Amino acid sequence: MNADAIIIGAGACGLMCAVQAGYLGKKVIVLEKNEKPGAKILISGGGRCNYTNQFASDEQFISANPHFIKSAFSQWTVDDTVSFFETYGIHGKEKTLGQLFPDDKNAKDVVQVFTSICEDFGQEIRCDADVKDIEILSDGFQVTYEKKGKKITITSGKLVIATGGLPIPKMGSTDFALRFARKHSLKIVETAPALVPLTITGKDEEWFAQLSGNSVLCEVSNDTISFEENILFTHWGLSGPAILQISSFWRRGELVNINLLPHHNIISLLNEERMLNGKTLLSTLLNRFYTKKFTDALGKFLPLTKPVAALTNSEIQLIEQTIHEFKVKPAGDKGYDKAEVMRGGIDTNEISSKTLECKKIPGLFFGGECLDVTGWLGGYNFQWAWASGFVIAQNM
Repeated sequence: MNADAIIIGAGACGLMCAVQAGYLGKKVIVLEKNEKPGAKILISGGGRCNYTNQFASDEQFISANPHFIKSAFSQWTVDDTVSFFETYGIHGKEKTLGQLFPDDKNAKDVVQVFTSICEDFGQEIRCDADVKDIEILSDGFQVTYEKKGKKITITSGKLVIATGGLPIPKMGSTDFALRFARKHSLKIVETAPALVPLTITGKDEEWFAQLSGNSVLCEVSNDTISFEENILFTHWGLSGPAILQISSFWRRGELVNINLLPHHNIISLLNEERMLNGKTLLSTLLNRFYTKKFTDALGKFLPLTKPVAALTNSEIQLIEQTIHEFKVKPAGDKGYDKAEVMRGGIDTNEISSKTLECKKIPGLFFGGECLDVTGWLGGYNFQWAWASGFVIAQNM
């Protein structure tokens, strides 16, 4: 045997697994298809890496089995993540809504933590290693990979697949884990892009396009959940944190409701303005909360040039519906090229929640994004990656 375990994928889960295995005296070989480890870590948070969220719990995750991650999160907590990085000189600073970023460092430093520890423990990270075949042996696994045109075969008693999901294929993402799972008759929960911008087409496309670049604090909701963050208008539709969040819960054909003024009641504002100065134009009132460009665009729906005292009941009702219940029916999403994560994946019923070992194939472990575990935007998916990497290392 070449090592105690072979880890396929040097992303967040694979790297944490290698490090934790090192602490336990286990020798691993990590195979990474890309030229460098940690490709998605390096681009996360605009290169700064929001490496966890202070509020991370099982409640911020989507899965056909919502209880699945509870065991992993009890074994490796947010405090564990914070302490781990602090030990290696990375101290968290909250940016917004619990998101922790390195205070005075960046994503490169986060990756450096793992590569340095792996080097100290003699854990091998072999990059440019494209896995071509996995053979299940009576006492472990034989993995064949290609590097610089040469095929190399290694063996191990344990195998970890942490190759991520389908988003951002230009960063080396593939369906490797899903293909392997299907080949061995493991169930797959239907996959789709998540944390992804939504597109608008048809008669409304031009209205959205004219607002490209405008960002507005909103409450975005559907029948099941709501998020209060900024939305960003683009020339093809909607993006921004609130839209990315709701996209994980949106299904094609559904409406999305947008409250364009979540911290105020537009009826109360109109009544107050009527008492103070009934001659104030509706546009003047709205300009206190929006850019002029955004207010002008609302002129397609609202009587902007009317004094607030002259508004009829039906016009006031229209204003309330437009401001607090702005309905959008997205045509679709921007796909895996722009998605931050994948929804769905390998069915968690195929995996032990306590060890993350495959029930049908002893010695095989899955972790990270390839499983049917999808977190909200803002460091949650990293917390799952660290936790799953830790759990696998303890049990492999």
